[in-house]
Parts: sequence; C-alpha cells; structure tokens
Amino acid sequence: MNDAHTLYVITGPTAVGKTQLSINWALEHNAEIISCDSLLFYQGMDIGTAKPDASQLSQVKHHGIDLVPVNEQYDVSRYLEYTSKKVEEIHARGKRVLITGGSGFYLKCFFAPVVDDVEISEELDEKVNSWFAAEGLSGVAIRLLALSPDAEHLIDMQNSRRVLPALKRCMASGKTVSALQDAMNQRDYPFARYVKQVILLVRSDESLRNNIRQRTRAMIQQGLIDEVKNLLENGLAENPSACNSIGYREVISMLNEEFPRDELEERINHNTWQLVRKQRKWFRHQLKADTEIDLDEWTLDEQALFETNE
Repeated sequence: MNDAHTLYVITGPTAVGKTQLSINWALEHNAEIISCDSLLFYQGMDIGTAKPDASQLSQVKHHGIDLVPVNEQYDVSRYLEYTSKKVEEIHARGKRVLITGGSGFYLKCFFAPVVDDVEISEELDEKVNSWFAAEGLSGVAIRLLALSPDAEHLIDMQNSRRVLPALKRCMASGKTVSALQDAMNQRDYPFARYVKQVILLVRSDESLRNNIRQRTRAMIQQGLIDEVKNLLENGLAENPSACNSIGYREVISMLNEEFPRDELEERINHNTWQLVRKQRKWFRHQLKADTEIDLDEWTLDEQALFETNE
C-alpha cells in the first residue's frame, strides 16, 4: 500500500477515547493529524469541546484546530478546501495523514462529494437566517418540509446546521433534498482516488455514559462557565453553529436563568448521550469501517491498528 495515497481514519462517538489513541498512533507512525471535529475550528472553544491541550498538541502536529474566531461561521466548503491542501502538504513532507474526529458531515467529505454548485444569494441567506432568528428551528423546519417532505428522512431535523443550509439550497435550486443529494452523488471530489483505512472505536452504553459523566464534571470544574461567558463577550451568539452546540447552549440557558445551576451537569450529560446515539446511527448507515475496536476489551498493540508500509 502506498502511504502517499492513503488516508488513515480513527473515528467514533463523543467520549469514546479518540484523542489519545490517535496521538499515540501518529507518534509511532510518523503521521500528522487532521481534525474533523466541527467545533475545534473555533478559537477559545477549548474546555467545552475537549480540545487537545497544549501538551497533546505539542506531541504531534495537528491541523483543523483554532482556524477562525468564534463569531465567524466555518462551513464544509472551506473545510474541504483546507483539508485538500493539508493532505498534499503532509504527504509532501513524507508523513502519513491521520484523520480523527466524530463530526459525521465533515468526515463524509473524505468519502463522498459534499458540496455542489448551488449558489445562495446574500438576500436568500439573510432571509432564511432572519426566519431562524424569529421562528426558531421549528419554524425553519416547517418551511423546509413544505418544499421537501423527504427532508425528514434524509437530514437531522433537530440540527440547525443541517436544516438551514438545506432550506437555502432547496429555495435556490427549486429541488428537493433527495434530488439535490442524487445530483451531489454524481460529482467528483478531492479524495476520491485515495485509499481509506477506517477504524471505528466503540464502547458499551455503560462505559460511554460513565465517560460522559466524568468528562462533563471535569469540564465544569475546569471553568466551562467562565469560558462561555468570555466567548459570549467575543461574539459566540453571532455563530448559531457554535452557540447551539452541546455544553455551550446549556450554559447559555443557565446564564439566562432558564434553569438552576444544579441542573447544568445532568442536562449536558443527557444531551451528550443523545448526540452519541445520533453519531452511532450515522456510523452504522453512512460509514464503512474496515475495523471496529471495542475499547472496553481491546488489548492489541496500537501498532496493529492499520496496515502500513514500514
């Protein structure tokens, strides 16, 4: 196998244990890491995203972290352009590329087309955003379903980062979500000619729930509330993708006195578990893993994770 034409991928749900395992493998195999976690793009969102700390970042060169300020939205088109360039640069340095993270839509760009040539005018963009501000996600979802009833079965209707772009693209093209997806699947994409080796990390429900509880408690102890306050001062509320993410939206609601402080930890735990369930469903239906590793039972040498040319 030619490592210059191979992308190595370690993925799995939130709190499964991707970060340190990826760093260990990258150290052993002369690799650099490209993050496909959609919240690690934002500067200052450190505690609530479990972003690798300074010590971890110093061990292995990482890409896709701290790319833009928190008040600036980052999308998959920019990510695709960025990662295409980074993969070429890493391989040119004679190193392997290890992709890690659990954001399905961003992970998908390594396996299939994710952008098309539908142009969204500034007027249309502002119109849909104003609907979202006035009517909330439910109002925008109703508008999308009126144009594309099939959307309910094709995208996550509880995720504003999926619903808003879908409505904009349906309005701009006059097509349904399924028609847009069919057209998308016929397109070429930058990583089509790369070999992909994919490892999916899993754990039992009990183990994951325990990891989530420990992680949430640690985040709060490390200063999540103060981090959110600081981010709000720096424009977090201007970025729907960021301020509606788990951990941040619960703290914002608490700061707005929508529920008491003593409920914060459990609300984050509950919503994180709901995210894990969605991620598991995505991995089952959207990703073909070469190897699935149960980290509750795994005892193999990490060097055996992937087949490589040593």
